Amino acid sequence: MSIVSLFDLSGHMVRPWAKAGFHCVIVDTQHEREGMIEHFPSGGSIMALRIDLSNAESLRYLAGWKKPRMVFSFPPCDDLAVSGAAWFEKKRKENPNFQNDAMALAMAGSYLAFETEKLTGRLAPWFAENPVSRLATMWRKPNYYFNPCDYGGYLSDIEAYHPTYPNIIPSRDAYTKKTCLWTGNGFIMPTPKPVKPVSKDSPLHTKLGGKSRRTKNIRSQTPRGFAKAVFLANVSLVS
Repeated sequence: MSIVSLFDLSGHMVRPWAKAGFHCVIVDTQHEREGMIEHFPSGGSIMALRIDLSNAESLRYLAGWKKPRMVFSFPPCDDLAVSGAAWFEKKRKENPNFQNDAMALAMAGSYLAFETEKLTGRLAPWFAENPVSRLATMWRKPNYYFNPCDYGGYLSDIEAYHPTYPNIIPSRDAYTKKTCLWTGNGFIMPTPKPVKPVSKDSPLHTKLGGKSRRTKNIRSQTPRGFAKAVFLANVSLVS
């Protein structure tokens, strides 16, 4: 049974599933190599793929190959987030369809789930994640909103510190970043276990500047508490 996570570089979203024995696939064009990148004693694994997700044929191929039981998606937000509205006009002059193109990427997860259902006759629960963005008017309103600190209580003492950016991302995801989720096919939103944020302003903004790829990758890190909570709430749907 495959768990597929699109636009996923870190793999944090699928790690709880892989630890539990699921075969997981993370798709992002930034992966340095393709193939199995991690194995777990449970028999679970994480495979990295570089696939152009703007191509519908690629999504149909992925549906037929992996037949995912659950689909997560973290599409790029540069062309949709309201925080970048000041640059929209310039982008529109360069490409009048730039937001329609971005919306197509945002809908890739739901499309993959739909293609999987056509092939297998089985529903694949899914979500698409984005900050507050134009998707609310171009597509539909989000089903849910959350902040990373809302799920920090799911992380144990051993899991508390971030494995890659402990000096930037607070322990137990104790920061705010309003995040929207569009969901479907029976996805269950987990019950919050909040922790107090370390400050009013998110360290991901106060400690990071500019528009470098590194900055964007850190700011887009999947909150590990949220990932664990989603696993616990939804694993019964695919077991």
